[in-house]
Amino acid sequence: MSLTFSVVTPSYNQGQFIERTIQSVLTQSGVAIEYTICDGGSTDETVNILKRYKDRLRWVSEPDDGQADAVNKGVAMTHGDIIAWLNSDDIYYPNALAKVATVFEANPALDIVYGEADWIGKNDEVLKAFPTEPWRYNRLKEACFLCQPAVFFKRSVVDRYGGLDKTLQYCMDYELWLRFGQHTDFYFLPEKLAGSRMYASNKTMGQALVAHGEINHMLEAKLGVIPANWLLGYALVKVEKTYGISRYDRNQTHRFVRLLVQFSCQELMAHNPLAFFKIAPKMIFWFLVPDRAWFRREDILALV
Repeated sequence: MSLTFSVVTPSYNQGQFIERTIQSVLTQSGVAIEYTICDGGSTDETVNILKRYKDRLRWVSEPDDGQADAVNKGVAMTHGDIIAWLNSDDIYYPNALAKVATVFEANPALDIVYGEADWIGKNDEVLKAFPTEPWRYNRLKEACFLCQPAVFFKRSVVDRYGGLDKTLQYCMDYELWLRFGQHTDFYFLPEKLAGSRMYASNKTMGQALVAHGEINHMLEAKLGVIPANWLLGYALVKVEKTYGISRYDRNQTHRFVRLLVQFSCQELMAHNPLAFFKIAPKMIFWFLVPDRAWFRREDILALV
């Protein structure tokens, strides 16, 4: 069968990156693509860039209700078999869509395919591989191991289970994966497909505490309880953002650990008291032997 990809890019004032995003889509080979960009009324150079590509993609620039609303709008404007959502500062790697198409064509019953990705910097340099994992739904509740630009899903999945929740500003992708995963398995393609850009002023990093808080509220509403991993991660970010103490500052290790244990206990007792009793001995270790404790977020969460 011959598949068409509907690539949707939500955009707002990302003129410094969006042309690289566009080129990464338009240079894909071996697949049919309809490309739509839903811009939220950018005031930078974005619209001028979009005008240069008017013969190769469809675009609108008008006020919207945020990123999720823009993606939903783009999905409604398109008709392809496979939906691909690529933010205006992210990129596809060469032949990514062709690799995904091969998997869908060989396995017609599949609904969703995801691959590996990198975190990239402002100049497209690879910072680190995204910590992608093989598919396990219960594990997805504990950690969002899917990199959003490397996830591709059939339009029929949206028709059955709905699009993005536009009340969410930060974790709309994670909520969507959890919702879809209740009904269908995801297929893991162990190949690098995309680069997700990380820099100090981007939405996730620049507002990490608010983003983490939204994730926790979403998980509590959806699952009835916030997994311990997310509560510890929130406590870690809270120490850094509230007190301005870096987890890597060896001169403030004792204070950092004391605050981390304090906030972790507060969050666990408030939202997941059963997990508190499981994790308390490990937090005692952090407190008693702070110089041997590990403070990278992924390492702390691995203790749970």
